[in-house]
Amino acid sequence: MSSLSSSPSSAGSGAACRRPSHRKEFQIAIICALPLEYDAATLLVDEFWDEDGRQYGRTSGDANTYRNGRIGMHNVVLMLLPNMGKAAVAGSAASLRTSYSSLRIAFLVGVCGGVPFLGSQEALLGDVVIGETIVQYDFGRQYPGEFVPKDAVDATQQMPNKDIRTLLAYFKSEVGIEDLQKSTARHLRVLQQKAEVRCYKRSYRYPGFTEDKLFAAAYGHKHQTRPCCDGVQRFCNEAAQSPCAEVGCEKKNLVTRQRLETKRCLTVEEAQCPEIHIGRVASADTVMKSGVHRDQIAKQHNIIAFEMEGAGLWDEAPCIVVKGICDYADSHKNKSWQPFAAATAAAAVKAILGRYTMTDDVELPAAQLGEDMTRNKDWKGSVNIREHSFRPPPSSQG
Repeated sequence: MSSLSSSPSSAGSGAACRRPSHRKEFQIAIICALPLEYDAATLLVDEFWDEDGRQYGRTSGDANTYRNGRIGMHNVVLMLLPNMGKAAVAGSAASLRTSYSSLRIAFLVGVCGGVPFLGSQEALLGDVVIGETIVQYDFGRQYPGEFVPKDAVDATQQMPNKDIRTLLAYFKSEVGIEDLQKSTARHLRVLQQKAEVRCYKRSYRYPGFTEDKLFAAAYGHKHQTRPCCDGVQRFCNEAAQSPCAEVGCEKKNLVTRQRLETKRCLTVEEAQCPEIHIGRVASADTVMKSGVHRDQIAKQHNIIAFEMEGAGLWDEAPCIVVKGICDYADSHKNKSWQPFAAATAAAAVKAILGRYTMTDDVELPAAQLGEDMTRNKDWKGSVNIREHSFRPPPSSQG
């Protein structure tokens, strides 16, 4: 067994899990767009099946690189996209479906820009958003001087399949969301410990509530004392690449939030526990870096977060978008929260899988079927056999 099997969730489950013999036994995919997101996801794999060169291959024409492992009782295939954006994920996901024909759910895992106020709720950096619907907000018409997005443009004209809808319905209940958040917090601690033990260069630790800063939507990130940055609408590349402290963003423009204030009385372990929000996620090839436009689009389409790959995956595979909030989709964004946000998203996926019921209708290759039946005469199968796959010998009577 791999050294990755030391997490609590693997206890007691390793003995019940055998190494899959074929790609058809993998029903879960985890897809990431950035290496830091991928690294966080791999830290929660209980056991890798493809170590020591024992790979599962891929179909002809598939250019993806895969890792195969186990999270709890689920066999999972992990994939890192070659680029960010809708086009990159669409092409890679199509190849993924060809190589892994039994795929039931693909999790798009990583970081996103969050909408800070969701009705009466407050979203903080490190929180997790789960997309039950994807909206393409960059789909519309460009008129002289104005872009007009098409109203209510879902990435697909259909809802997620029933399997996903029933799973998300549970997590939208009071007992379900409490269950999910507690499990996420537990898996997050395990992930952070593993990263430290393995001496990862990137820290997945909680940056601290004092580093969670939200500026007023209309307050632009620019050099406060340079004439070249006069006017909120003027873009300055140098300012965009610099942190708020360097350009002089003034603290008087920070927005006070009640939920953030309550963290002052909590321990670090308590303060880092993310809340999870389920709703509509906006997807585009455009990085949202404007607080004014963020709020405008969020209000128009009832959006809780902004990301860049969901629309490309939605039509290619049954999927759930799970992203950690690393910034507020405004001009003050920085990358310091990305590792922690990636960690909370990965932890949430493992928590979700803990409540996902496996199906048993995967059809094994005939060779593996005979091998398993020989090994155990009373075999009933960890997977069902379709009627046409196996027929008992004809009766000798008559």
